[in-house]
Amino acid sequence: MAAVDLTQTIADLDKSLTSIEAVADLPKLRSEIAALEQEVAAPDLWDDQDNAQRVTSQLSAKQSEVDRLDGLRSRLDDAGLMLELADEEGDASVHDEVAGELQRLGKEIAALEVRTLLSGDYDPRDALITIRAEAGGVDAADFTEKLMRMYLRWAERHGYGVEVYDTSWAEEAGLKSVTFAVKAPYAYGTLSVEQGTHRLVRISPFDNQGRRQTSFAGVEVLPVTEETDHVDIPEADIRVDVFRSSGPGGQSVNTTDSAVRITHLPTGIVVSCQNEKSQIQNKAAALRVLQSRLLERARIEREKEMNALKGDGGNSWGAQMRSYVMNPYQMVKDLRTEHEVGNPEAVFDGEIDGFIDAGIRWRKQTETAAAE
Repeated sequence: MAAVDLTQTIADLDKSLTSIEAVADLPKLRSEIAALEQEVAAPDLWDDQDNAQRVTSQLSAKQSEVDRLDGLRSRLDDAGLMLELADEEGDASVHDEVAGELQRLGKEIAALEVRTLLSGDYDPRDALITIRAEAGGVDAADFTEKLMRMYLRWAERHGYGVEVYDTSWAEEAGLKSVTFAVKAPYAYGTLSVEQGTHRLVRISPFDNQGRRQTSFAGVEVLPVTEETDHVDIPEADIRVDVFRSSGPGGQSVNTTDSAVRITHLPTGIVVSCQNEKSQIQNKAAALRVLQSRLLERARIEREKEMNALKGDGGNSWGAQMRSYVMNPYQMVKDLRTEHEVGNPEAVFDGEIDGFIDAGIRWRKQTETAAAE
């Protein structure tokens, strides 16, 4: 690549990164970090463990955000200096090194640029994900477990925290359902485009005749509630049942009835949590899940009143959003964006950024078209 092309590339990347820094509001982020550092330094911080975990988690997330942006800015500045040096000395090897670094920076900045499209009220929050097996029997349950692993691997690749609240194991293999939180800046805005019905086509490993099987799993993505949401749940509105936690195949995890199921009587919403160590912790986690579901319910009702409901996210066969085909050919395709890849195993191993980015861009285009 010619030096003039690299100079223009640096200018283009600088413009994109400056836009991202403006949206992220770095001065505000640094101010929030300073305030959180003061809270963390308080000697009585861990007297309230829930609050301490919230504060330290927020500090870590915001500091990671600033470090990532500062790192990109520093690398871009260094690339500019290296290019000047290469031009002065006529060093082709340094020139090639700069070209490689700019290519890497371009991919990282493009991925961050997608976040500037996230402007919803709840987009900056953590995400609460529930995956449920739908049609397809044991294959659907196995598919549900594969999707859970896919999202956990995606979070691991990005260094995001995950907390599993509830796992309901199927009798033969896989999961009936699972609920977990992804804790990262803009996790909800990013992952909300994953909501809908996912479809798997493959030769069933559970069919002794080796027939092709189609199975379905539903993915629900909600924003995690915060203290400012004021989602009041009167004790009279809930029924709390306790039961024994269980693992794969129904095996007992412990010998106490520590798992908790909460039924919200006015709406019929049922949530459960069994992955914490005590009944009190499981109840608190289940209440957080219930609050998120009630918050989303209220949001949808408000949008209906404004005649601006953007869709239910798809919870039926007619609203499939992605197909994972492993036979007779290998392909994963998003039915909304047309984005596709030919390596399902890589997708199931967490390589879904391309689908997420395409989904966010598609949603923004759809919203813009609807507003015109």
